[in-house]
Amino acid sequence: MPKLKMTGALLAAMLTLPAQAKELKSVGVSLASLGNPFFVAVARGATAEAQKINPNVKVTTLGFDYDLNKQFNQIDNFIAAGVDLIILNPGDPHAVAPAIKRAQAAGIVVVAVDTAADGADITVMTDNVKAGEIACQYIVDKLGGKGDVVIENGPQVSSVVDRVAGCKKAFSAAPGIKVLSADQDAKGSRDGGLAVMQGYLTRYPKLDAVFTINDPQAIGSDLAAKQLGRANIVIASVDGAPDIEKALKSSTLVEASASQDPYSMAKLGVRLGADLLAGKKPGTPITLIAPQLVTRRNVSEYAGWESHR
Repeated sequence: MPKLKMTGALLAAMLTLPAQAKELKSVGVSLASLGNPFFVAVARGATAEAQKINPNVKVTTLGFDYDLNKQFNQIDNFIAAGVDLIILNPGDPHAVAPAIKRAQAAGIVVVAVDTAADGADITVMTDNVKAGEIACQYIVDKLGGKGDVVIENGPQVSSVVDRVAGCKKAFSAAPGIKVLSADQDAKGSRDGGLAVMQGYLTRYPKLDAVFTINDPQAIGSDLAAKQLGRANIVIASVDGAPDIEKALKSSTLVEASASQDPYSMAKLGVRLGADLLAGKKPGTPITLIAPQLVTRRNVSEYAGWESHR
């Protein structure tokens, strides 16, 4: 009887061991644009962590330039090259699912960063609900809990939806805050922010504050206000990008941004991916990184995306 118990225990222990523990030797990174400082920081973070785990690792970083078919081709090429780990920022969180399945069928761990992707083994991203909430709480506090505001929306990916949800949470807790608009898509770009903000300023003679879903929209919105001679408007956003650091240090309407940390995000993604390769599953498939509010008061202490680490 004791012998049978021991045999059962050994079998149970064997079943908990990874079937094919692998060393991290090769990483493929597919990012939206290597001309965007956010994704440059992601690439730096991913490479730094991969080299820390294995100094001889091969890291291939590619930009798909917001072309989903190009990202599919990159993933297929990573599969053909036999990488161990793919780090990706999904061009479309749903459409990329079949490509992720192909990679996983080849024994490759897939980690999504910044935006969730259907079927990814691991996702690491900013707590975007909290980012929207703290940016809009800044507006509430700045206005003393009373004023007319707009939520300048954007492309309906998970990060944007979450930021808007967090913002609405902060605004709804302040009865004196009136949301004039929340459904205009400014495309996540400076030009989009400029165009949508021009519409707001034409439509609303009284506008006290604007929440934009990212920093490029904030920069465009500030430009629109300058062009139309409007002042006394508080603009808050999400990202903590290099351009917003400059805006916070100069004469603009931008007063705050809930910062992301793309470098740390990518480092953690690689580390968790390597752990999974070695047979160690993460406690949760989705890890959220807390944002920090950057304002005119603390921007001089902010270690931004381009800081050396």
